[in-house]
Amino acid sequence: MKSIKKILENFDPLEDKYISREFQSYGIYLSEQLDDYKHRGLYIKLAQTTHRSILEKALSYVSDSSAKNKGALFMWKLQELKNSKSKEPNSK
Repeated sequence: MKSIKKILENFDPLEDKYISREFQSYGIYLSEQLDDYKHRGLYIKLAQTTHRSILEKALSYVSDSSAKNKGALFMWKLQELKNSKSKEPNSK
């Protein structure tokens, strides 16, 4: 996790003028890590609507692999994690 100081040092108001929320920044981070900048809007939406722990687990899985299409592998693992979470019985 980057500190606020580091993020602000790297912030370019001319280039990053459309990034005003943290989830937008994280979505761009995901697209860069997955080498899929073309679909950055999808990753921004996922960062807004999906719990961060699930995204982190899927990203960790993809970063450990040597797949050519990291975006597709990320989406597959994300769906698998969401399905496994919904199948878990409530422990209340």
